[in-house]
Amino acid sequence: MTDATVEGGLDEPTELEPDPGSLALAAPEDTGGRAEWEAAAAAVLRKARRLSEDDADSLVWEKLTRTTLDGVGITPLGTPGLLGELSTAGRPTRTTDWDIRPHLSVTDAKSAHEEAITDLENGATSLWLRVAPDTDLVTLLQGVFLDLAPVVLDCPDDAVATARAFLEYAEDTDLHPATNLGIDAAEVSAGSLNGAEAAELAARAGVLGFVVDATVVHDQGASDGQELAYAMQVGAAYLRALTAAGLDVDAAAALVEFRFAATDEQFPTIAKLRAARRLWARVLELSGGSVTGMRQHVVTSRPMMSSYDPWVNMLRTTVAAFAAGVGGADSVTVLPFDSPLGRPDALGRRVARNTSSLLISESHLAKVADPAGGSYAVEKLTDDLAVAAWDLFGRLDEGEDLAPLIEATVAVRDQQVATRKRPLTGLTEFPNLGETLPVREPDPLAPHVRAYGADFEALRDSPAAAHVFLATLGTVAAHTARATFAANLLAAGGVAVDVAGPTQSAEDLLAAYAGQNVVCLAGSDGAYEGWGQEAAAALREAGAEWVVIAGKPTDYTDDSCAMGVDALDFLTRTREKLA
Repeated sequence: MTDATVEGGLDEPTELEPDPGSLALAAPEDTGGRAEWEAAAAAVLRKARRLSEDDADSLVWEKLTRTTLDGVGITPLGTPGLLGELSTAGRPTRTTDWDIRPHLSVTDAKSAHEEAITDLENGATSLWLRVAPDTDLVTLLQGVFLDLAPVVLDCPDDAVATARAFLEYAEDTDLHPATNLGIDAAEVSAGSLNGAEAAELAARAGVLGFVVDATVVHDQGASDGQELAYAMQVGAAYLRALTAAGLDVDAAAALVEFRFAATDEQFPTIAKLRAARRLWARVLELSGGSVTGMRQHVVTSRPMMSSYDPWVNMLRTTVAAFAAGVGGADSVTVLPFDSPLGRPDALGRRVARNTSSLLISESHLAKVADPAGGSYAVEKLTDDLAVAAWDLFGRLDEGEDLAPLIEATVAVRDQQVATRKRPLTGLTEFPNLGETLPVREPDPLAPHVRAYGADFEALRDSPAAAHVFLATLGTVAAHTARATFAANLLAAGGVAVDVAGPTQSAEDLLAAYAGQNVVCLAGSDGAYEGWGQEAAAALREAGAEWVVIAGKPTDYTDDSCAMGVDALDFLTRTREKLA
């Protein structure tokens, strides 16, 4: 190649090139500003009765801003002005495909070896192995090219002994530099483990040695900000421990990998991973080290998954993997959809592997470094989350206890789930009482997790034996909306219904009634006004002991269910009446 002009051809039509920034939309009426957007959004909210005619259009920002569990507002629309308020900077720099890292709980070395080889032959590029000190590594790792496929160890019982055993097994192999001995940095920072010894093992082998695992607090219910603050607390304490043992900051930082959780809340997850890099860079700067990158291993969230309607977990993990990739994760573990049920089968593992493969090879997410960079809303959310996490990190570093803060977060999230403001598809929304769940072997090495839908799963684990009589008033078209709402709500608590069907009178209801203790009226407002009270009285006389109405409370019923009701309390009361 040279800079010489190629003879022939046509000159570039420079007169057709528009001036930068001069391109306009097709028609003048398509051009709008902030006021026009506010007016259009306000019109929609007024139709939904979320704004009154007297409310200012500018209130749409308040109405549409969603607040995270950390108290951070997520704006409904990114605007250039948001970039003027930022106090942090930094962005992911990964420019290649992320590492596809399946997880294996090794209870039997032979079967785990077969799973590992299948994973590596079908798209996986590394392995995350939860092992025990006596795991047969020769059988487990036979045929695994450790110079090509990094292995990350995870041994809660005796991590250093396991690391030594692994290095002895691989002594004649030039290990991949992303290999990680998996020693918990929290144990080093707490002084319960000799960090200098572990660092020497890792440095001599030319691999990573430690993991700051923030998923341990995520699994117990921590918010994004709490997860980040915990990671920084452990990371800073780890640096102090290793520098006290004689390492410099850069050497210690080069040996550690951070592990975070990715949920199906796409933008908060992207922002969390971007914020994590900014926070760690600041920790390194204040520690006197070089500001180097943070190696991130991101795992799809365990608590967000449900053991009921587990197929929905595929959707959750796909969104989470997408967010992890966009957020700049170096390695991504997609947990199989059937993980909450026990040991995943071949289908679950294959779908999990292929999720990353499709995002990389079909959607080309890894072709662009930091795809969310420059987005007004994402940059603002990243900055706000980093600031909130840094504030909490400072308090934790001074001795504040994180546990009660996590408990408070769990209580808020549980309330949101109970009122279905945080819906869980297949569990609190659109549950299927007739489903047959896949059967999986128990996984004795699975970590303890506080699932977001734990309270509803407990109700589903012991379904009510008796049914509720769904007393539908009027035609199917007239009663279907409230009948469907009530049936879904009851099913979320493991309560089945017997539906009356189309009716025109109390006599029609009595003809379908079979003596159930609990009755739920479901119909239109007109039907309630016309013969709701008569229907309730007739059913009581026929034997009903507890009458519920789908809609607003009335003086002729005992309970009611409608949008916004505390579903958990309602279901608990209803099940008590059924017992």
